[in-house]
Amino acid sequence: MTHIQRYNHIAHAELSDEGPSKSQRKRESHALQDLGEELVNLAKDALARVPMPENLERAVKDCRKITAHEGRRRQMQYVGKQMRTLHESEVDAIRRALDIIKGVSKAETAKLHALERWRERLLAKDEALTELLAQHPQADAQQLRTLIRNARREQAAQKPPKAFRELFQALKDLLGTGSSSVESSDDADNELPEFPTREEE
Repeated sequence: MTHIQRYNHIAHAELSDEGPSKSQRKRESHALQDLGEELVNLAKDALARVPMPENLERAVKDCRKITAHEGRRRQMQYVGKQMRTLHESEVDAIRRALDIIKGVSKAETAKLHALERWRERLLAKDEALTELLAQHPQADAQQLRTLIRNARREQAAQKPPKAFRELFQALKDLLGTGSSSVESSDDADNELPEFPTREEE
């Protein structure tokens, strides 16, 4: 380490001992504001699974009801103000809950994309059905053939996609995505962190 590097290292350490810098506090404030905005934009059922104190929950719910741009902007600032009053452990609990919720969401999105790819392959070539039946011998082959044939006819005639949607549902039932989505949600609820009270610390 050169003398200059050593001096910079010591200077940085001394600044650290004095507490966070103004720019660091500003970054942290923006991060909390963004976190509050993320709470406001959550789906209703997901928001109910995030542990937070009553004052923040009330501020978030009030913000969700406001449609006027300026009114919503002011309320969003108030949400950020409430976020900045939280203890670090409370913020961590919210972040962990959001990470779990977003993880479940990503998993569900991936499952739906997989189903869509299967449907595309089934409609594109007959060999795809043979492959699907080989992997899932319990499948109702006749039902799938009928849905595939009807969906192809709908596309050719540019008719409403009734069979197209029914094929997706049949694949969803066959591959277990419908039930697993519920299980994933329940598992996520079990993993959500408890809201820490300040008395417990």
